[in-house]
Amino acid sequence: MHRGASDEPTPTTRVLDIVTVVLLSVTAVVTAWCGFEASKWGGEMSIAFSQASSARVQAASAQSTAQAARQYDLTLYTEWVLAEADGRDDLVSFVEERFTEEFAVAFDAWTAEGRAARGPFVMEEYVPPGTREAEQLSARADAKFDEALTNNQRGDNYSLLTVLFALVLFFAAISQHQAVPWRRRVFLGLSGVIVLCGLALLITFPIKI
Repeated sequence: MHRGASDEPTPTTRVLDIVTVVLLSVTAVVTAWCGFEASKWGGEMSIAFSQASSARVQAASAQSTAQAARQYDLTLYTEWVLAEADGRDDLVSFVEERFTEEFAVAFDAWTAEGRAARGPFVMEEYVPPGTREAEQLSARADAKFDEALTNNQRGDNYSLLTVLFALVLFFAAISQHQAVPWRRRVFLGLSGVIVLCGLALLITFPIKI
């Protein structure tokens, strides 16, 4: 049987069908892209967290080295103070010869200032080995932790966009079951507005390939 003239789709229906197909196609592509980007940023977040954790461990190790060096210098300094108090110049010289390089610099600076400060350990020149490394590694750990949080937010943003684009599919699907043309146009219009808003947000997001 041949379809009657009344069964033929009207020009308005054809346009609405084309618009629906375009909306569904675009939404499918950008939804897949958002899922890909969310996955990539999730991976970057994990890497940054791992690097932050590694830097924390290294910073703790460097700090332990600095503390051990400080304890060694403190032990020698205590012997020096006792020898100095007893007037044992030979022992004083013996202990001074065994000062570490870092402590010797601070000790000389302390002596040059007339020993007015409370000891060599409060001098700016005293920097035990491992101190600078601990500071740098701690700063790196903080930076990587902040980077991980930023990457996590970026991944969440892409995930939220997938939800937004799911609304496009929802309204587009509803529009196909509307017998009244104006209702179909309303639902398609909602889909179009949502997809445009989503695309406007999408172009502002950073891309990770």
